[in-house]
Amino acid sequence: MKTHPSRFKPAALILGASLLTVFHGAAVAQSSRLAIGTTSSSSSHYGYFVAVSQIVNSRVKGVDTSVVETGATMDNLRRMDRRQVDLGLVTTNVIHHANAGTGDFAGKPSKSRLLWIYSIAPQNAVVRKDSGVNSFADLAGKKFNTGLKGSATEKTTDAVFALLGITPDVVRGSTGEIVDAVKDNRVVGYVKSGAGLKLDASTREIATFTPISVLGLDDGQKAKIASAMPELSIVDVPADAQTKLPAYSTWGFGVGAAAAPELDENIAYQIVKAVCEDKDIQAAAFGEVAGVDIAQMTLKYASSPLHPGAVRYFRERGLEVPARLIAP
Repeated sequence: MKTHPSRFKPAALILGASLLTVFHGAAVAQSSRLAIGTTSSSSSHYGYFVAVSQIVNSRVKGVDTSVVETGATMDNLRRMDRRQVDLGLVTTNVIHHANAGTGDFAGKPSKSRLLWIYSIAPQNAVVRKDSGVNSFADLAGKKFNTGLKGSATEKTTDAVFALLGITPDVVRGSTGEIVDAVKDNRVVGYVKSGAGLKLDASTREIATFTPISVLGLDDGQKAKIASAMPELSIVDVPADAQTKLPAYSTWGFGVGAAAAPELDENIAYQIVKAVCEDKDIQAAAFGEVAGVDIAQMTLKYASSPLHPGAVRYFRERGLEVPARLIAP
């Protein structure tokens, strides 16, 4: 019986196609596409994560990231829980509550874990120098703004003031409204997040023509905050020769990146390593990172458990990771 090779072509083609599918599937499996949740595209923090995406895409083999504009920390944590983004911008105070299932996350904790911290946000209580306010106690009954209306700064300041028994006549408003009110001496001051360990632009604007002071916490106040509000950090701000402000201590929180618990430990390790060892790209996009040891900053200001991949990198660096930062 004569065999016709053509009869076997379909089977061979099917087998070949199957093998191609298998090999293609293996290639796809080796490549991870990750979405990074950020904040408004108008924010400098959005630009920071664009730089992070560039670093990861160029230095972490098999990983391709893209940046997604979101509603910042709260939105990012919820998106990570829904697996809509894989990494995201967070503040340390909010992820602390998210992991603990407290505050806005009561009854619905998030398992996302902190990867690194790249900036600290001291909450600066700025007052006019001619106001006669030299301590937080002096704010009693004085018109004072506790932060941009509806912001994390406002919410945190109100909680700190309640804890410490600080009782100003609180004036609510937007940053622009309050800056004008301080200049016009209609309020004695306000609380505003710093730009790293420097004053932010709005405070520098006030200081151009209106001499200012920044109120500092005393030892008793620092101890109360550390005990009752572990989600916050005590930030020691050094003296600033340019503004002639002396050193002071205040409360604050870190700004960093977190990952969904499903993110592979090895991929998380490689991402953290790439970010911590970059010296140029992040600093070009976000000046506050220049000269910062991101690993050291993370261990100093983190207030919730770290992703196992981050722990692995920090230990590899020879750094001690406190037990409180190890996930159970």
